[in-house]
Amino acid sequence: MNKSIKNYIVLVVLVLGSTLAALGQTPENSMKPVIVSGDVTSIDGSKIAITTKDGAMEIALGAKTEYKRVSAEKPSMSTATPVALADISVGDKVAISVIIGADKKPQPARTVYLMTKADIAQKQTKESTEWRTRGIAGRVTAVDALASKITVEQRGLMGSTTVVVTPKENIKYLRYAPDSVKYSEAKASSIAEIKPGDMLRALGDKAADGTTLAAEEIVSGAFQTRAGTVKSVDTTKNEIVVTDLATNKDLTIAIIPSSILKQFPQEQAQRMAQFQVGGQGGGFRPAGQGNTPAPAGNANAAANPNGARPGMGGGMRPGGGGGLDDMLDRFPNITAADLKAGDVIAVSSTKNGELDRVTAIKLLSGVEPFLRAAQMASAQQGGPRRQLDLNIPGLDGFGTP
Repeated sequence: MNKSIKNYIVLVVLVLGSTLAALGQTPENSMKPVIVSGDVTSIDGSKIAITTKDGAMEIALGAKTEYKRVSAEKPSMSTATPVALADISVGDKVAISVIIGADKKPQPARTVYLMTKADIAQKQTKESTEWRTRGIAGRVTAVDALASKITVEQRGLMGSTTVVVTPKENIKYLRYAPDSVKYSEAKASSIAEIKPGDMLRALGDKAADGTTLAAEEIVSGAFQTRAGTVKSVDTTKNEIVVTDLATNKDLTIAIIPSSILKQFPQEQAQRMAQFQVGGQGGGFRPAGQGNTPAPAGNANAAANPNGARPGMGGGMRPGGGGGLDDMLDRFPNITAADLKAGDVIAVSSTKNGELDRVTAIKLLSGVEPFLRAAQMASAQQGGPRRQLDLNIPGLDGFGTP
C-alpha cells in the first residue's frame, strides 16, 4: 500500500475515531470506552494485534465483541454493516471501541469497526483519477484576496502555463503543517495564508482553454530548495551536513522516515539540464522576466529566488502527481549511507525560517548537471551567484503524501 493511501486512511480513521469517541461515552463499570485505531498486523479467534500511532497493541476479542464494516467512500456509523471476524485481514484498518482497565490493560473489545484495504485502494484509485483529471499543481505567482483570485504558474518539461484559480462557494482550504507533506496532517486554512512563492494544488472545474479553474479544494504550503556538497553523513542521527551552495556555510539536513531519497540517473540529468539551458523547458528565464532578486542575507531565497519552484510534479494530494512525480518514482532509491563526502545533492523542505537546518522532504543526488546549468544561465544573464534558479525536475516540495 503506497504512502498516499496510508495517509488518506489515517485521516479517515481519525475522523472515524472521533465519531466513535463521541458516541461511546457511556459509563460501564465506572469507566468510559476509548477508541484505538491502527493497522491490523495479526488476528486470530482470541485477539487482534494492531500498530497504532503510539506503537503496537494487542486487544482481546470476546464472545460479545461485535464487528462492523465502514465504507471507505463515505465513512459513517449510520451505514456500518455487520461482518464476521473472518472478514478482517492483515493490512486492514480498524477502529476498536474498548475499555482500558484500572491495570492499564485493554478489556475485550466491545466493537471492531473495519475498513478493508481493498475498499481503501478502490477509494484511493478513484480519488487519484479525479485529481489527475480535474486538478492542477503549480507555484503561486499572485494572490488577490479581495477578488478571490490566485494566479498559479505550472511548469513542466515543455514550458510553463498560467492558470487563474477562483474558489467555489463552499471551497475547502488546507495548509501543510511544518515539516510535513501529509494530507492527513494538513490544517484548515484560508486564502489569507496563501502567498506568492507557495506551492499549490487545486481541484475543481477547468475552463476549456485551461486558463482558469473554479476550485472546490485548495491545498498549499511554503517550500524551499537547497543544494550543496556533502561534508559528512551521520547514519546514527540520520543527518547529512553539506556546504550550502548559496551561503557557503554548513547546512544540516535531517532525514525522517517519510523523506524520499533518490538518485537522478546521470544521462537523464544531463539531457534534461541541457534542455533547460536551451530555453525549451522553461527552466531559466532572462533577467527581468519574472526572476525576483534574493534579499541580502536571505539564504532561503538565495537558494531559489523564485519561491523554490523546481519541477511542478505534483503529489501534494493523496493520489495526486503524474508527470515529473511519476518520473521521480522510477529513479533508484538511496539511503543516507549511500552518500559520501564530495557528493552534490539537492533537497526540498518546508520553509522553517532556519538557515542552518532543514528536514528533507525529497533529496536527490546526481544533480550536478542542473547546478552547472544554473550557473551557466546566471553567467550568461550577468546575474550574481545568489540568483541561481534551481529548477530540478521532480524536486518540488510536496512529495507523495
